Amino acid sequence: MFFPEGQVRIFVYGEPVNMRLSYDGLYAKIRNVMGKDPMSGHLFAFINRRATQMKVMYWDRSGFCIWSKRLEEGRLISDWSTVHTREMDWTGLKLLPSSPLTKALSYAHERREGLEAYLNDPDVPIDTNHLERALRAIPMGRKNWLFCWTEAGAEHVGVVQSLLTTCRLHDVDPYEYLVDVLQRVKNHPPLQMGELTPRRWKELFAKNPKRSVLHLIDQMRKKAE
Repeated sequence: MFFPEGQVRIFVYGEPVNMRLSYDGLYAKIRNVMGKDPMSGHLFAFINRRATQMKVMYWDRSGFCIWSKRLEEGRLISDWSTVHTREMDWTGLKLLPSSPLTKALSYAHERREGLEAYLNDPDVPIDTNHLERALRAIPMGRKNWLFCWTEAGAEHVGVVQSLLTTCRLHDVDPYEYLVDVLQRVKNHPPLQMGELTPRRWKELFAKNPKRSVLHLIDQMRKKAE
């Protein structure tokens, strides 16, 4: 195992590298291709095309060091088309060997901030099951959505269904909300469109929403009676 000094950063090269390259070859890739300083003390990881070997090169104040690893089974990367030169942390480097478990761990690690949101905000649920249940109307009525005709139409249906579900989550009447927003949106400042989302709309406009013509006619009819 290697022990680089200090708080180092880790950079993974995003293309396959010939493992016969040694100090000078890897130095040139770090300097000329990655645009980094090889003597910065950071770690630079390189992986071969079969993704079974990895070399890590770094500067330890007295000279360059290369740490090498070859997997007995499995691969460090499952698909090169998804790989690009990037910075990662120690945990990400440890999760490089590709397997169902490390893929799942890597997925969770990359989204750690979002997954931990419920720890800082008591209003955020621990999972999204309630949202999935609310959107079941689409898969349950899949045959009924064939009238969308195109993928763009189906995408718009998904947007509308998501909007209706958001209204229900905030105890907003979807019909009342849409009647108001469709009249208000044409004159609303573009930079303040966030105010027309269900949560903000409830705070700002729900007490005095715009009404439809049918509502006004109905009110007049009731008064006449």
